[in-house]
Amino acid sequence: MDARGFFATLWHDYARLAPQALTIRALFGGQQVINDHVAFRTFDSSPIALARLEPVLFALGYQRHAPYEFPDKHLSARGYTSADADLPLVFLSELHVRRLSTPSQLIVERAIAAIPPRLAIGASTLNAGRLWPAVSRDDYQRVADESEYAGWLLAHGLHANHFTVAVHRLQPQLSLPAVIARVEAAGYAINAAGGKIKGSPDELLEQASTLADRISVRFADGALTVPSCYYEFARRYPDGSGRLYQGFVAASASRIFESTDRPGAS
Repeated sequence: MDARGFFATLWHDYARLAPQALTIRALFGGQQVINDHVAFRTFDSSPIALARLEPVLFALGYQRHAPYEFPDKHLSARGYTSADADLPLVFLSELHVRRLSTPSQLIVERAIAAIPPRLAIGASTLNAGRLWPAVSRDDYQRVADESEYAGWLLAHGLHANHFTVAVHRLQPQLSLPAVIARVEAAGYAINAAGGKIKGSPDELLEQASTLADRISVRFADGALTVPSCYYEFARRYPDGSGRLYQGFVAASASRIFESTDRPGAS
């Protein structure tokens, strides 16, 4: 599968989990909207750890860019870039399972243990969904109470967590506040954690995101409505050399993660 085919397949899977995405994209030109980046979530110390998944990106022509750490969320991440300016950046993060409390760790490790240890990793793995039997609703809630990220992964498995409108490439041009206003006028809530706009021109990146759609997920003992995926908006600025910034801002990304928090979760 070539890179464009890969992202087209990802988009269709993502739009199924985030019905808002098609409607919001249509507000800014539909298929003409350029995607700034795609993000994925995974578990470390597992057959789907970051180190196992990134060769898929290498095979699509991507290179490592910069590492990021989120100690308060027990996460590490990497950014990936492509020489093809029309392909999105990629943000791949992983949860450090052993930093969870013992009860949550045991729940997650039981799920990881069900993944085939010699799982064949390919492009389709990144939207393979759950590679483990569904956990109970109580186990999901217990883990999510400690780590919304871990709860999301247990519920959904491997999917594109979000796509991102490249605001700096919209035609006609719009500011990020204008984008947010249009999205809110259409009835979609914006993640206000840390402010609706995260980052600044001085940091060379401004970001905003919707709150995730909520969908029904089948757990081991019945269905539960949980957050799924959201849509992000990023405006990049040129650095001192005149090249658009290609990285991410950890403090901003940390609050963007909260777009998939359950309503009312602390």
